[in-house]
Amino acid sequence: MPLTFDAPAVLGVLAAGTLYVRAARRRGWPPGRTTAFLAGLATILVVTCSPLAVYDTTFFWVRAVQTVTLLMITPLLLALGAPVRLLLETAEVPWLRRHGRGPLARALTFPPVVTAVLVAPVLVLYLTPLYDLTLRSPLVDGLVRLGLVLAGFTYFWTRLGLDPTPREDPHLVSVWIAFAEVVFDGALGLVLWLGPLLAPAHYAAAHPGWGPDPRTDQIIGAGVLWIGGDVAGLPFVVALFVRWARDDERRAKQIDGQLDAAPETGLWWENDPALAERFQRR
Repeated sequence: MPLTFDAPAVLGVLAAGTLYVRAARRRGWPPGRTTAFLAGLATILVVTCSPLAVYDTTFFWVRAVQTVTLLMITPLLLALGAPVRLLLETAEVPWLRRHGRGPLARALTFPPVVTAVLVAPVLVLYLTPLYDLTLRSPLVDGLVRLGLVLAGFTYFWTRLGLDPTPREDPHLVSVWIAFAEVVFDGALGLVLWLGPLLAPAHYAAAHPGWGPDPRTDQIIGAGVLWIGGDVAGLPFVVALFVRWARDDERRAKQIDGQLDAAPETGLWWENDPALAERFQRR
């Protein structure tokens, strides 16, 4: 099985993993969060060092798998690790505490802005000459991949709510944003499926003589971006509803506790001045 080695990606993963594990051990972090974060880092290695990386300039659909992974799967797992909360609890970051809930941070995490942050990178990548440039420049390709991870993390960080965020929006807002993301996935998939070939000269020259022809290759890739993106987002929707249910349960317990702690005041109509005499107990 052919493999490749992406030194910047490997070094970045090792550095992030080492810092996270050390902080998690010092803080006594939940094992589930540590596992999720490390799994997110592992997906980066799958994208950059596995056979996917070997054929990512050969087949369109392979690159589509990488895009979905870096935009939807990797960031979700990283966000489930709550790295921002871990950073705040284990390190002195006065600038983050000072500006984390400021007007600029709240504006940048406004729901429509967050939706654009998730959707825009993919549209720009596939509907502009940037895609062809990523095939020819490893530097541009690496920067685009980093941008996909950061865009996805910004989205899941603000929507999951496991980390402190500049604003707290209702869970229903997150549901509508997820629905909008599904619509954009479908639109992009249709454009790539029915539209002209991307980088036709490159893929014609790089074709190894086996595998799908360029048109079929792009159709498969369009399906990956459309259906694969939606499937990859399902765990987020599940996590969102689970958190929604837990928050409702916690609020219900708080209200019950407040009611139980309140002094007995009798029935409401016995305390109403207009009705007290009529319903006065004898």
